Amino acid sequence: MSALEGVRVIELTQIMAGPFCGQVLADMGADVIKIEPPETGDQTRRSMGESAFRAVNRNKRSITLNLKDPGDRATLHRLVETADVLLENYRPGVAKKLGADYETLRGLNPRLVYASISGFGQTGPYAQRPGFDLIAQGMSGIMSVTGEPGGDPVKAGVPVSDLGAGLFCAIGILSALHARERTGEGQQVDTSLWEGAMALTVWETAELWSTGNIPQPLGSAHRLSAPYQALRTRDGYVTVGGNTQKLWTLLCGAIGRPELVEDPRFATNPDRMRNRPELVVELEAALTERTTAEWVESLLAAGVPAGPLHNVQQVVDDPHTQAREMVVEMEHPEAGTVYGLGIPVKLSATPGSVRRPAPTLGQHTDEILAELGDARLTARVAASSRPEGSDSRAPKDAT
Repeated sequence: MSALEGVRVIELTQIMAGPFCGQVLADMGADVIKIEPPETGDQTRRSMGESAFRAVNRNKRSITLNLKDPGDRATLHRLVETADVLLENYRPGVAKKLGADYETLRGLNPRLVYASISGFGQTGPYAQRPGFDLIAQGMSGIMSVTGEPGGDPVKAGVPVSDLGAGLFCAIGILSALHARERTGEGQQVDTSLWEGAMALTVWETAELWSTGNIPQPLGSAHRLSAPYQALRTRDGYVTVGGNTQKLWTLLCGAIGRPELVEDPRFATNPDRMRNRPELVVELEAALTERTTAEWVESLLAAGVPAGPLHNVQQVVDDPHTQAREMVVEMEHPEAGTVYGLGIPVKLSATPGSVRRPAPTLGQHTDEILAELGDARLTARVAASSRPEGSDSRAPKDAT
């Protein structure tokens, strides 16, 4: 049994944040029914390719509905009556035009948890702006502290605004489901790419409010302690955590530079922070004499936290990745054997699982309509007899 077995989620999302949120719930056992526009499907399928779509849509079932069509909209409403959660990432106001807004759907199912992910939230002066990870990273402050000191603006290498919003939305959904156990009523969950990114600037805002200084980019270094960063070796980089006085002393001994402990430039953490450029020069003078692998072994043996700086290929090949089941294989009906990341949270009694690959477009349409009963198939028949030229395109206002 999975933790979310018996929870049904209707997903009206595209691209990254919403699908990632739905996949998190699906991995934990929820029955996630992804509604896609006929012919086009999720925008990711056509703009980034099926491999990108598969990355955030496993464990789901796909049904094609054109929500501009009254018959298909009626099918959505019947699905909502069977659901626990509806997840959408339209720009605020678009769902209402499609008969898929919170007020309409909670009238059909008062227990429904209705979750919205948008660029900037359902309210506020920026609510109608389009949502993109890059824009949210820039406006949230993340890009202002990413990269090397004095360098050009750099966004985080992974889409932290999209993924952060998806994770926070999943937390909101689970919180609302828990609250429903006490109240019997659903509620609306509202988050955004901008808030998902800004919520991750906890260190940076703390620095601003405690010192009055505007945080600046530091490369791989830490805002509050040193040394705590990537340092150059003979063949690459090693990440080192010498951020307490004890670890600093152990580090100096491990690299054969015990005299640095008594150096007044580095005597205390504030000293090391103030003189970080000189600190890096001294440490790398020793570290560049040996390889990353040699230093990782030596530093760990000395009790100093350390690790290699892996590229993505090295990560997926790492034996710890295999031991923690963080790479999984799936058989896709069109692509054959495909790979995906494993489930990062392990539950001892009700673990998540990878049960099926991402669906092909509309793969489960007939199956899901049949579950609703024969009377619900009217919309399907109407869709199949729709005159040529009818508009079945996706709404253009998805986040």
